[in-house]
Amino acid sequence: MNIVVLAGGLSTERDVSFKSGSQVAKALRELGHKVILLDVFMGYLAHEQELSAEVFDRGEEVSVKGSEISSEAPDLEAVKKSRAGDPNVFFGPNVISLCRMADLVFMALHGADGENGKVQAAFDLYGIRYTGNGYLGSALAMDKGVAKTFFASKGVPTPEGYVISRREYLKDSAMEPKVLPCVVKPACGGSSIGVTIVEKAEDFAGALKDAFALEEEVVVERYIRGREFSVGVIHHKALPVIEIAPVQGFYDYKNKYAAGAAVETCPADLPEDVSAQMRKYAEDAAEALGLSTYSRMDFLLDEISGEMFCLEANTLPGMTPTSLMPQEAQAVGMDYGAFCQEIIRVSMEKYED
Repeated sequence: MNIVVLAGGLSTERDVSFKSGSQVAKALRELGHKVILLDVFMGYLAHEQELSAEVFDRGEEVSVKGSEISSEAPDLEAVKKSRAGDPNVFFGPNVISLCRMADLVFMALHGADGENGKVQAAFDLYGIRYTGNGYLGSALAMDKGVAKTFFASKGVPTPEGYVISRREYLKDSAMEPKVLPCVVKPACGGSSIGVTIVEKAEDFAGALKDAFALEEEVVVERYIRGREFSVGVIHHKALPVIEIAPVQGFYDYKNKYAAGAAVETCPADLPEDVSAQMRKYAEDAAEALGLSTYSRMDFLLDEISGEMFCLEANTLPGMTPTSLMPQEAQAVGMDYGAFCQEIIRVSMEKYED
């Protein structure tokens, strides 16, 4: 197949996306596909005569070169300034043309416009086939406040919480938290960027300021102290549970992507009934949001009560060498390349009559 692996963009997870995309592109080439790794925002500058199906024969030459993941989130304003043309247009030069020429677009985007359904909706209008979930499920899952409502409707336990809009914040920037300790996080962010665990009321205002610097809405929820887990779901079936134990602090941006910053165990060391219940909740959460291809749910297991809570859904889970869902697939005998191919297989079912 001629495949565009779409990465980059203007999300705080831009660097992570390139790492995922580079890994996916490499695996797909090893499987015999012709692949172009494309930055959705920077695009591909080319003469019109170069834009034909033959461009996939020069896939590696045409592809953007990914970089290592920095310990800090990328400077998106600098990225916008570095592109020729109107930086307010999300799709870079020739992105739509190349994606229309491809047999399939493998979505390696993370966060913001990659996972909120906007790109998926545009591709539906252009008749472009892509991996992952459709625009509606993506949009529902991306908003953590909305997703929590859907979890509750399906009986999936989630920490009690509430949403604060920027308008409310501007009216009362000194508001007090309704519960302590609590977690403050951007409603639609990813990779734990802008997330703060607030133990004392005097730290609440600073946490809100950090979160509102990134987004228009913020979710505040009760902090659950305990063990962290994740469960991937592919085509309605949960993979083994993986446990994530940060060496220091919580599972933030740095601990997610720095080698050795977290110990990950798959299958997780849990009683079978607990593991089975968590997998069932993951499947139910995916069903509640209409996620039919693949996704990943994050969980916490309260260290005192033993209760489990689903925190959020990820509709385009990371595909970096240290990402969780590829490790879960490996635990059931599916290597990285086979996992990529399976994502393609289940995604193509969206287009079958």
